[in-house]
Amino acid sequence: MSTIRELVAVVRQRDGVDAAVVLGRDGVLIDGAAVPPMDVERVAAFVPAVVRFAQELSDATGQGQLRTVLLEHDAGIALILALSDDALLLVVAQPTASLGGLLYELRRNRAELRALV
Repeated sequence: MSTIRELVAVVRQRDGVDAAVVLGRDGVLIDGAAVPPMDVERVAAFVPAVVRFAQELSDATGQGQLRTVLLEHDAGIALILALSDDALLLVVAQPTASLGGLLYELRRNRAELRALV
């Protein structure tokens, strides 16, 4: 992968992934793709609040800098990865998606992903 757009495309093409969104820590959409009718700009706007509270929990428990947030819902999973001090990656997946493999790949390639943003 050499561009953010390619990152979004690769993640979005995985089985069971409904959305891949790269956004700034301020919630501004950098790039994203999702199944209709999901609005990636609207979704991106909610992510910073989740990350802020997750980091506060991390601070309170002494766990250090936040790297990943995993939210499980009735109809799917939202995964948020801190790519850099300025950018986040949101992946929205169906409950049947192979998240173990996806999470492994994203964590293994975090340095390469960080270089894109």
